[in-house]
Amino acid sequence: MSKLFSSYNMRGITFRNRIVVSPMCQYSAKYGLANDWHLVHLGSRAVGGAGLVFTEAAAVSAKGRISPGDLGIWSKEHIKPLKRIANFVKEQGAVAGIQLAHAGRKASTTPPWEGGKKILPKDGGWKEDSPSPVAYYDTDEAPNALSIAEIKEIVADFASASRRAVKAGFEVIEIHAAHGYLLNEFLSELTNRRQDTYGDSFENRMRLLKEVCRAVRVNIPRTMPLFVRISVSEWTEGGQTVDDSIQVAKALKELGVDLIDCSSGGVVREQEIDVEKNYQVPFAKAIKERANVPTGAVGTITDAAQAEAILKENSADLIFIGREFLRNPYFPLNEALTLKEQVKWPKQYERARPGR
Repeated sequence: MSKLFSSYNMRGITFRNRIVVSPMCQYSAKYGLANDWHLVHLGSRAVGGAGLVFTEAAAVSAKGRISPGDLGIWSKEHIKPLKRIANFVKEQGAVAGIQLAHAGRKASTTPPWEGGKKILPKDGGWKEDSPSPVAYYDTDEAPNALSIAEIKEIVADFASASRRAVKAGFEVIEIHAAHGYLLNEFLSELTNRRQDTYGDSFENRMRLLKEVCRAVRVNIPRTMPLFVRISVSEWTEGGQTVDDSIQVAKALKELGVDLIDCSSGGVVREQEIDVEKNYQVPFAKAIKERANVPTGAVGTITDAAQAEAILKENSADLIFIGREFLRNPYFPLNEALTLKEQVKWPKQYERARPGR
């Protein structure tokens, strides 16, 4: 059997294969509430054979949304529609996962198809939070530099969100600490200019992420895997390096984090990324080998042979796929053929299975 279609076990949760639907914002919620779009979007990927299906980033507070259309999990009202989705995903044989996030200074924007522009409070937006009063765009007003008390509230928000995620029936939680959102902003020396216990030194810049991971871990079952997505490289001078991220991964492993989802970039506009096939896979390999923790590879992975090679080279443990799943919700069912795998099709679709 191929590695890609072999099962994977973590804390007693079994994924039927190593294929993960990566969190992908849909910008289609109202007041953070999941709706039929999210059910069909995520449900179809579960029907399509994925092993683990993640929601898009679910904001732990209303201010933590990237846009007004972002998914949320900051109140009990969010549980019921999310539970409907988690239940359906599990009924199709996939594991249901949720990504918890806070957008930080990149919050309060329009959806990409409307330009991703900043929405001012007078126009229905809100004041963004950040470790320091440094805006993402030079033309933007400076974000709110969080006080110690406000930082503690954010840790509590993540803890509360994790409890709601459990009630909603999710089986895996991922904390979003990449792409220039709040937890990444605290980690990065490019965005964290603080001189208190949450800034100045590398250890202090890690403090918030560690506190969030600790708070989430104690609020979820011991049998529930906890992932963290980080930007392993910030692709710019003075930004976080692979060596830095290895230290982060080691610290998170000690706190009960089970897997590092290895992405990169997004912290500042000045980044220079050479996007090509497998361009982020070396990050997953480095973290896996040097931090001795399972990793997920993500970015420009578009076919089964490519994914299989990554796993056989022991560069990662799981394969996170985003844009290809947007193009092809049934990626696992279709790609199994290229690896000569006989996978189970939904009984409703069985008569269309090739070779029948």
